[in-house]
Amino acid sequence: MTIRVLVADDHAAVRAGLVLILGGAPEIEVVGEATDGEQAVEMARRLRPDVVVMDVRMPKMDGIAATEALRGQADVLILTTFDVDEYVFGALQAGAAGFLLKNTDAAALIDAVRVVARGDGLISPAVTRRLIAKFAQAMPNQDPALDLSQLTRREREVFAALGRGASNAEIATELGMAEATVKTHVSRVLAKLGLRSRVHAAIRAREAGLA
Repeated sequence: MTIRVLVADDHAAVRAGLVLILGGAPEIEVVGEATDGEQAVEMARRLRPDVVVMDVRMPKMDGIAATEALRGQADVLILTTFDVDEYVFGALQAGAAGFLLKNTDAAALIDAVRVVARGDGLISPAVTRRLIAKFAQAMPNQDPALDLSQLTRREREVFAALGRGASNAEIATELGMAEATVKTHVSRVLAKLGLRSRVHAAIRAREAGLA
């Protein structure tokens, strides 16, 4: 299946490089290029890409605000030069499915787009350990108690698997369902429990003792 990608970056040279890299992958089609956050939101809603590769620092609307605006409408992979906690936390809280630094090589970027398109999450190894430590400390004091009664049995099983860090493919194998069905269940779990991302869901599932 072809993965439709929208590239959003205000630097023309960077944008051209991303288009060249991603467009060269046989299963990826770059369907549009946006030069700022507002244009990224408008184009994503109109073109309905599978993945939006989004810069953080852009004029008119930054990448984090644009990601928030697209929550539930498109999977966003944040790609930024800046390894800053504010951006990492902001991106994940806004609902980004992935966070990478721009020094990522071409093969890893292509793989990241594939991962996000499958409905899985991905965080740059450079920030993962720091993120988990700080995110786990911050979350318990900020989040209300979960009402798990609103989840179906299957959704509860998927939620528990997220807590174990399982990918969609691993959940599909474990529970005997298609990956597309798993992706649907994940989206419903996030929506019903008011969770911002897979990372948030994993932390909350562990707190609830499901993992």
